[in-house]
Parts: sequence; C-alpha cells; structure tokens
Amino acid sequence: MKMENIMNYKIYLYVFFTFLSIYTFSAIDFSKFLRVNKNIEARIIVFILSFAFSYLVTNFIYDFINCTKIF
Repeated sequence: MKMENIMNYKIYLYVFFTFLSIYTFSAIDFSKFLRVNKNIEARIIVFILSFAFSYLVTNFIYDFINCTKIF
C-alpha cells in the first residue's frame, strides 16, 4: 500500500472511532464522580477519553491489518 492511502485510511478510522467513543462515553454520567455543578469538566473528561480511546483502537486495528495482511 502507498503511504498516502494508509494515512487516509487512518484518518477515517480516527474520525469514526472518535465520534463513536464520544457517543458511547456520553452515556456515562461523569458528573457523579465530580463535585456538584462541574458539568463542563465532565464534558472535558468525555472528550479526552474519547480521543485516547480512538487513538488506541485505531492503532490496534491498523497494526492488526498490517500484521495479518488482510487487505
């Protein structure tokens, strides 16, 4: 595979898993873990966890595909 195709593939995975993780992490009520009236901080935690999760999942899938040479 060309390097340009690989980077496009990873960008699509990053975007997809970021939106998917924001959607799934928004179901968790992080305000219960924080002090009262700290809703903005709870949203920041959701975004940080979403980006970290999407990074981990994207790199896992990318490495898995590279190791097995499925595509």
